[in-house]
Parts: sequence; C-alpha cells; structure tokens
Amino acid sequence: MTAELPTIETRSLPDNASMRQQSSFRLTINRNWPAVWLVALPLALSAAWSQAAVGEERSPAPVGSSAAITALRAYLAIDAAERPALEQQAFATIPLGRDGIEQARQRLSADRLAQIRRERAAEMQSRTLSLGKLQMPFAYRTFGKRPADGWSLYISLHGGGGTAARVNDQQWENQKRLYALEEGIYVAPRAPTNTWNLWHEPHIDTLLDRLIENFVALEAVNWNRVYVMGYSAGGDGVYQLAPRMADRWAAAAMMAGHPNETSPRGLRNVPFALQVGGRDAAYNRNTIAQQWSEKLSALQKADPEGYAHFVKVYPGKGHWMDREDAVAIPWMAQHTRDPVPKRIVWKQDDVTHRQLYWLGIPDTAEPARREIIASVAGQTITLASDEPGDVIVYLDDRLLDLDQPITIQAGDKVLFAGPAPPRTIQSLATLLERRSDPQLSFPCSVTVSLE
Repeated sequence: MTAELPTIETRSLPDNASMRQQSSFRLTINRNWPAVWLVALPLALSAAWSQAAVGEERSPAPVGSSAAITALRAYLAIDAAERPALEQQAFATIPLGRDGIEQARQRLSADRLAQIRRERAAEMQSRTLSLGKLQMPFAYRTFGKRPADGWSLYISLHGGGGTAARVNDQQWENQKRLYALEEGIYVAPRAPTNTWNLWHEPHIDTLLDRLIENFVALEAVNWNRVYVMGYSAGGDGVYQLAPRMADRWAAAAMMAGHPNETSPRGLRNVPFALQVGGRDAAYNRNTIAQQWSEKLSALQKADPEGYAHFVKVYPGKGHWMDREDAVAIPWMAQHTRDPVPKRIVWKQDDVTHRQLYWLGIPDTAEPARREIIASVAGQTITLASDEPGDVIVYLDDRLLDLDQPITIQAGDKVLFAGPAPPRTIQSLATLLERRSDPQLSFPCSVTVSLE
C-alpha cells in the first residue's frame, strides 16, 4: 500500500500583509500518515515562518523553501517501494532558494545512490552488466589510496572487432593488464558483440553510463574524475564516445584507432590524448591522426580555453606502441571534469543524446549530426545551431545568478528575457532519475526555438 502524504499549499495575501502573514499553509491531517510526518510538518512550518519573520533584516529564501526541504527529508525517509510519485507532491514545485536547492540536490543524490546500491549490488558482484539480451562482463583493479573525495575511474576498451569471439576474448584479457595507475580504479569491460564497431554501437552509451553509475554508488568513484581510453578497435570507440558522451568524461585517450566519420568539434570540454605508430598505415590511422592533430590545434587556436589535446606519433612504431602510449594516463589525470562549462559545442553523432551538460533537446527531436553551440557571459546565454529546432536550456546558480533577470539570445535575436523560472525539487529529481549524476541535474529550465 502506498503511503499517503500531506498536501502543503501556499497562498499569497495582499502586498500590505506582513511577511509572517504571506506564508500561509493549509494541511489536511490524516491518521494514516507515516509517523515521521508528525514531527516533520510542524518543524517545516516553524522554519518557514521563522525565515519570513526576519525578512526585513536579510533577503529571505522563497516562502515555503524550508518547509519543502523538511517535507523532502520526510518523503525520502519512507521506504522507496511505499512512496507516492514525487511529482504529485506539493513540496516538489515550491520555489526554493539557492541554499535550498543545494540541500535538495544532496539529499536526492544520496537517495539515488542508495537505490543503485540496493538494485545493482548483484551485477557488480557478478561483474556483468545486462541490457536486453546483451551482456557486458568487466574486470577491474584498484591502485593506490582512495582520495578523500573519491576514486578516479579509468574505463579501458579492448581491441579486436569484427572477428571470432575467441579473438576478442584474448584482446580483453590483454586489456585487463595493459596499463597500471598511480591512483584509481582500472576497469576493462568486454564488448557485448563481436562486430567491427563493437565499441560504438548504440547500446554502448547506455552500458557505460550504467557502469559509471555503479562504480560511483558501490565503489566511491568521483563523478568528476572518470576517464575513457582504448586501443585499436577500442581506440575507434574512444574517437566516437569521447565527443558523444562528452559530459561524462574528465579526459579521454585514443590509442591506435580510427575515427571513421566522427568530428573533433564535440571535444571542446574533453581533453583528448591521441597516439599512434608512425608506421601504422592500416586504414590510414597514421595520416588521419596527423590530420586530427591539425584540426584540434586549429580549434584550440580559435577557442583557447577549449580543446586541450596531446598528440604523439611514434615514428618507428607500427600498430603496437610497446606501451609507450601509457604516458597518456598521467596526462589525463591532470584533468577534472567541469560539469557546467561556460561554453559548449554539442556535435551530435548518428547515436544521439537528449542532454549534454546544461543543454537539452525534446524527446521528439531528430538531432543526428546537429550542432548546437552555447556560451554564458554574465547573465546572458547565447545560442547558435546549424539546424532549426527547440533547445532546452537548463539553468543553475553555478552558471549565473538565478535571482537576477537572465537573457537567452541567438545572434541579435532575444529568445527569452526576464526572471528565471522557479528553482524546484521536481526539476532536480527528473534529471537525476535520468542521469543519476547530481552535477548534471538542474533546478529549472527554459525552452527556446532556434530558427
């Protein structure tokens, strides 16, 4: 039986009413509420009214903010199987202040990680992820001492490709012991298929997302220090996954692979190491690596704060670089992900995503190969796109001051101007359910149309 929660309703009285009067709540008591509510609700009301009472001395949080946080705490104390839908709760849409949103983000994130621990402990123990009929086994090793803010995670993709399963199995065995770390968790997954594009098929994104979530929840990995690397066919995957899943990575390292049709433009916020043997002429890997080096240098020259890269071509080496390519690991380790960069270049691939950092697109969009560029300066967000369509701009106090008016523009055209929408628990929770990463959850959004 689902637990029944109270309704918290706020209403505003005339402007000449006192601050204390402007916070008015109507509660319907039900004897079937969980006992925790008998304590939580009086505390919530007291906190909200106390804040209002000192409104003349300092800028108060939105009316009801403390009540919403207290109600959220009580809601999360209910067994997950017994909770009613969060979006049906009045507290989920009460406007919150900046501090309230941070408290809500922390509580929702802790609850989400606890849910993952409950539901996925068995798959971590079995070392196998499943997606429909597909399975992705993985092996991992831990190096060094865990930092106070969590482990680094290095996902290392094996070579092989369109060949017999036993060949790919052997490549996986090689990858397990190919590199060592100073600090972190080194995980080598086994691709679910034996195809030429085994590391950039559509299911890979979903499985790697789940792998990252599991290691954060069950092995205390830091969301902002997740790295991807790969050799040969694994390098093919890195070429594609680094820009495709850019908001997951702190940095990426490609060894001896081929990019196929992928563009480097989406690497704006992903430091990218590229290494290949100078004699590795199969599929023109060596010459294409040099072309990418030139492209990345040109992109960085035009955008000096982005496109960090490290390229090395080993003149006397073929496809095997005698592990000299391991220099990419300490180079990557210097970099930490920024989940809210001031500039985004979102270049969609044939496998598409609905969110990248603080940008999104509607579920109905068909964005293959579309490029969206967004930047923040002061209180203004500027957008550009090579195709028309709607763009969701997720807003956050880490980017701009949501207590002040904001402007969203495309060129000289103003698409939105005015106060930001209210910060709400519901907005945070919706994105957190989708991505699990609290730093990629945002308290409000504006949808605009680009022509």
